Amino acid sequence: MADLLTGKRGLVMGVANERSIAWGIAKAMAAEGAELAFTYQGETFGKRVQPLVESIGSDFLIDVDVMNDEQLDAAFQHIKERWGKFDFLVHAIAFSDKSELSGRFVNTSRENFRNSLCISCYSLIDLSRRARPLMNEGGTILTLTYQGSNKVTPYYNVMGVAKAALESAVRYLANDLGPEGIRVNAISPGPMKTLAGAAIGGARKTYRATELNAPLRSNATLEAVGGTAVYLASDYGASTTGEIVHVDGGYHVLGMAQPENL
Repeated sequence: MADLLTGKRGLVMGVANERSIAWGIAKAMAAEGAELAFTYQGETFGKRVQPLVESIGSDFLIDVDVMNDEQLDAAFQHIKERWGKFDFLVHAIAFSDKSELSGRFVNTSRENFRNSLCISCYSLIDLSRRARPLMNEGGTILTLTYQGSNKVTPYYNVMGVAKAALESAVRYLANDLGPEGIRVNAISPGPMKTLAGAAIGGARKTYRATELNAPLRSNATLEAVGGTAVYLASDYGASTTGEIVHVDGGYHVLGMAQPENL
């Protein structure tokens, strides 16, 4: 441990279980000395998340639905009363109706499009606005994306559009908040075996295909993604903002499959 985040406090949103990318990030940050608060949505997720939170010595857990303004107001007021300010926000929140992640993109419904964009993209903007006053000495905002934002990925469908919007929001927020010393970046892992990833049709095939063809012949690990988040939130990331940082074994550079897999 290098204690890269000692003295820093952060809010992690989106932990569902021990395989969540958000949990991989939280573990890495805690190992580097960060003090963490967590959110969950509803009692079921709360029961899953509480033992994880306690395992890294935190007791700061808040029930929040990003579509509920009253809960959001209460959550940030709670953080203000307990900490006064904080240094980083991890936004690992996305949603789409599972039934629309296994069919054709052209059949995307208006309701699911609206919900997917609002929860997966607008929530970052909304949370950044609320976090800004509590990052009065600068800070870091991190979100998670996927290359289905700019390259067609089977069954990713409306989530690809939502992630494209999210990545654009990262750039606009980076420019908007930069003068206040707040950095905004996204991490783009390849396919990972998470609860969210399992909702996408053909997830196992996508995971395997990426593993076989990525230049490193491997998919990202929670540890690799966590380490990247630590760098971006630490002082070493002081001049990095508006970036989409790929942690995908290099898969994003390919134009087609490796010769042996054609």
